[in-house]
Amino acid sequence: MTQFGAGNAIYSLRKKIQEVKSELNALGDPIVDLPELISSANLLRSNEYLSKSNEKKSELISTYEQYASALEDLLSTVFEIQNELKDVLKEQSSLISTKTSSKTSKKTSKPKTQKRSKK
Repeated sequence: MTQFGAGNAIYSLRKKIQEVKSELNALGDPIVDLPELISSANLLRSNEYLSKSNEKKSELISTYEQYASALEDLLSTVFEIQNELKDVLKEQSSLISTKTSSKTSKKTSKPKTQKRSKK
């Protein structure tokens, strides 16, 4: 089986996703050119915004990859447990059917006693 801390890992990754989304939203909309600045200053401002936005989006994608991987690990663990439970149920049902069939065979194999006739 995989780690028992998978739930904690998924929770912390989910929190990180929310934080990065919040930081990305805090950046706001793209920078609008200001007419009073020269075009190179506007380009610098726009470049700075795009760099920060790109960094946050890359971080978000990376966190989503980790989150998906953790979910896949958790899901495979669930399937392993499910298969183990199926095996246990099959074993128990075979034991029950074996006990039941042995009890019924014992009951039918007992010699019948003869009834006494009244005199």
